[in-house]
Amino acid sequence: MNQWTIYNRDFVNYLKIERGLAENSIFAYQRDLEKLIDFCNARSIVPKDADLEVLKQFIADLYDLGLSARSQARVISGIKQFFDFLVLEGIRDEDPSSLLELPKVGMKLPVFLSIEEIDKILSAIDLSKPEGHRNKAMLETLYSCGLRVSELINLKFSNIFYKQGFIRVIGKGNKERLVPVSPSVEKEIEIYVSGTRNHMHIQKGHEDFVFLNRRGRQLTRVMIFTIVKNLALSIGLKKKVSPHTFRHSFATHLIEGGANLRAIQEMLGHESITTTEIYTHLDQSFIREAIISFHPRNIK
Repeated sequence: MNQWTIYNRDFVNYLKIERGLAENSIFAYQRDLEKLIDFCNARSIVPKDADLEVLKQFIADLYDLGLSARSQARVISGIKQFFDFLVLEGIRDEDPSSLLELPKVGMKLPVFLSIEEIDKILSAIDLSKPEGHRNKAMLETLYSCGLRVSELINLKFSNIFYKQGFIRVIGKGNKERLVPVSPSVEKEIEIYVSGTRNHMHIQKGHEDFVFLNRRGRQLTRVMIFTIVKNLALSIGLKKKVSPHTFRHSFATHLIEGGANLRAIQEMLGHESITTTEIYTHLDQSFIREAIISFHPRNIK
């Protein structure tokens, strides 16, 4: 086992135990770091010799391979985290990645659905099938609560508080937040539970998870993606739709309805307000109408 492999393993443990990152985030860091490890191993470069010039050459190779600026920025971010860890552990005295510059990344506007499109998708669900009401409850929860797909599959009954009107969500980095739960979500979950879930054989350890597969076990991310993709195809939707599209739609429709940006930030669990601000760019006609209607120079 060479030094890169040992430090990679220790880095993963650090992300998991000390940083408390989700498995998907850890996998992304590990996947990007392995690109650097492969590059260095091919050139017999050990961790202590990986200086700024080595890292620059590595990034140049990524560029030559056609990696987009956004993907390059993600890889560099992961490398910075890794060398920060090495310095923290006293393995290195200096961080060679500190002078690496991130490529300029243009703002990518997320795809979102109109209210009519969401209603069409929900109407396309076959409620005569055993999984029908489950799927409707899931998509209603995704849209009405703005959840990430990982938050949806990990939603538990012990974190739902209908009387108080909110659900407790465990988001990225195991950070908790409270999200308002709408009557429509409560209604759809109740229909699913009473009509389907209560008649299932639930596997031990999965009793608290709200949404289960036909074997009585917690659902996977892939299954949610498949359900959404198939429904979008069934109505002939041309947009590239994923479970995250419902979260984007949640935020966009709140912005269009005049909701406070800080409140949306809290509900989405964004660390930075700048992440939330991207939704203000989605509907330029809405923004123009707001300015025309409310700016004092435009009021007759």
